[in-house]
Amino acid sequence: MNYRRLGRTGLMVSEVGFGGEWLERHNTEECSAVIRRAEELGINILDCWMSNPEVRSNIGKALEGHREKWYIQGHIGSTWQKGQYVRTRDVERCKEAFEDLLARLQTDYIDLGMIHFVDTEADWEGAFHTPFLDYVKELKEKGTIRHIGMSTHNPAMAKRAAESGLVEMILFSVNPAFDMHPPVDDLDTYFDWEKYQEGLGGIDPQRAEVYRICEQNDVGITVMKPYAGGRLFDAKMSPFGVALTPIQCIHYCLTRPAVAAVMAGYDTPEQVEEAAAYETASEEEKDYASVLAKAPRHTFVQGECTYCGHCKPCPVDIDIAMVNKYYDLAVMQDKVPGTVKEHYLALAHHAGECVGCKGCESRCPFGVKIAGRMEKTAQLFGA
Repeated sequence: MNYRRLGRTGLMVSEVGFGGEWLERHNTEECSAVIRRAEELGINILDCWMSNPEVRSNIGKALEGHREKWYIQGHIGSTWQKGQYVRTRDVERCKEAFEDLLARLQTDYIDLGMIHFVDTEADWEGAFHTPFLDYVKELKEKGTIRHIGMSTHNPAMAKRAAESGLVEMILFSVNPAFDMHPPVDDLDTYFDWEKYQEGLGGIDPQRAEVYRICEQNDVGITVMKPYAGGRLFDAKMSPFGVALTPIQCIHYCLTRPAVAAVMAGYDTPEQVEEAAAYETASEEEKDYASVLAKAPRHTFVQGECTYCGHCKPCPVDIDIAMVNKYYDLAVMQDKVPGTVKEHYLALAHHAGECVGCKGCESRCPFGVKIAGRMEKTAQLFGA
């Protein structure tokens, strides 16, 4: 495993990292197997934004006796309320959730204290101009967090963080599909390719600027969504019309300036091995350029679910991310696979229970029209 310096934190992190999101779907033994395999392969950085007590406890059990081998990204502002994830800047709620994180991970410090999910101006104001920031600084002064980071999907907020002087590293969504998406929502100007600068290879100039400014200010980047929710692995779902491999996706991310680690998500030890295989891959196996050269210019359209779960809470407790995932898996086939329908029906709550409040849509980082998708899913599965 190769290690890279994570900006001015000075931490030497494995360039293939561990995004813990998918561990929520697994029991204690399965979580331990995945985490232990990652450790064996030299992975040393793990992101835990999830507030679910069960997954936090499972991660803690897997890290028991091995804590010193890991750098942990722990999020401040990700809370568990009434059985669901809720993002908040309420200091008392945040304290309770962060102390819970420490207890369940069986540690007295977090290496990278992440200001959680700042995607809009309102998010920025709520995080940086309220007592919430005082709490973050207090944690840093006490050594409970060693460094201050921030997570965002929005290049404007990432740039602002990189220029703040306070944020030492950023968890940012990076993959070729996101980078090539024009920074406009108006379809009339969507194909205005004069917006793109020569020599950028089609990269959104705003995102290219984020990478440049992070590098200039020595703000390290860890990557979320490197596989675009798995879409890049399937030719039918990929905006490029050709499937990429985990190695190609990881290589794309690691060739962006300031990127230190790619926080891929894993369900099994085998998936960890597929990602870690990057370290011994040939240049031919890493090559993504030949695939991107064939890409249609209308790459990744805003409105695609990446199953991140930030849309919650839901008033009727629908697991929106999983509902969307099963819907996408179903419509990829000519006929709905029986196993997909079985898994969908096994969920505690179904799309047909959606009340259409659209609160989830206001929280979605990718502009997914969730209420409409819930209607289509209920029609497709009959529930």
